[in-house]
Amino acid sequence: MKLVSYKLKGKPGPLRIGIVVNENVIDIQEAYRKYLEMERKQDLADHVQYVLPSDPAAFLSIGFDAVTKARKAMDAIENEELDNISFNRETVTLSAPNPSPSKIICIGKNYLDHAMEMGGEVPDYPMLFAKFTNSIIGPEDNIEKPNVTEKLDYEVELAVVIGKEASNVSEAKALNHVAGYTLANDTSARDLQKRTSQFLQGKTLDNSTPIGPWIVTPDEIGDPSNLSIRSLVNGEERQSSNTSKLIFNIPYLISFISKLITLNPGDIILSGTPDGVGAGMSPPQFLKDGDTVTLEIEKIGIMENKVIEK
Repeated sequence: MKLVSYKLKGKPGPLRIGIVVNENVIDIQEAYRKYLEMERKQDLADHVQYVLPSDPAAFLSIGFDAVTKARKAMDAIENEELDNISFNRETVTLSAPNPSPSKIICIGKNYLDHAMEMGGEVPDYPMLFAKFTNSIIGPEDNIEKPNVTEKLDYEVELAVVIGKEASNVSEAKALNHVAGYTLANDTSARDLQKRTSQFLQGKTLDNSTPIGPWIVTPDEIGDPSNLSIRSLVNGEERQSSNTSKLIFNIPYLISFISKLITLNPGDIILSGTPDGVGAGMSPPQFLKDGDTVTLEIEKIGIMENKVIEK
């Protein structure tokens, strides 16, 4: 399944959780309401908002139970009329799949070639840093470049969304805690990032981190350690690699982090970027007003964002 956060264009109202099926977005809560009615559970259907939330962050915070309900509903209504439940993709605007996770944990220098191009040693342990929700934007939003930075850079990353609480989990069981995978651009202000030994100020600028376009559930991904990954700027390929080249793979990262920090449903892990970033080019090539950044990861899809001066 492809889980999305959406709104109907031109209509007021909060973001809602949906599923992409072909060229349509199906509202999960309304699909589940229809399923309950088909099962003759009218009382539950009348109070579906208490059974399955429509808010994307609330839905994802429930984790696997919510995803299981969504899958059950989709299976049940497959051959049913979907009036007022299904919307053509062109009539909706997508937001970040989870616009307000409780934690956004990022990994620095997690591809060997990227560690080398940035002039650093290969880390012995995962380099952890954080982003805040103020930085998150959707797959159709513009990346804002504030005048405080002249060295805004792009970083394509595989993002992991947690679906089940993870505390002190083993590598062998780590993937059992994943709700799905998505794309992220860990946009970085290199001049701010390097002013101090802490990355934070260069990593969490307002409206700078696109995530999306959807969360793809693990059954559609298979092995997250063998996915092609790339980025383009104005159509020119800049990064091209494979998640098999991660220094610390996804199971290791989940296990490592869970021994330090309890991971909750909806939390997002940005797993690191391959070589080819603007700071690593000769001469360096940073993002400017009007640039278009395109990210692509195998089995997930494509996300494209324009850069605008703030």
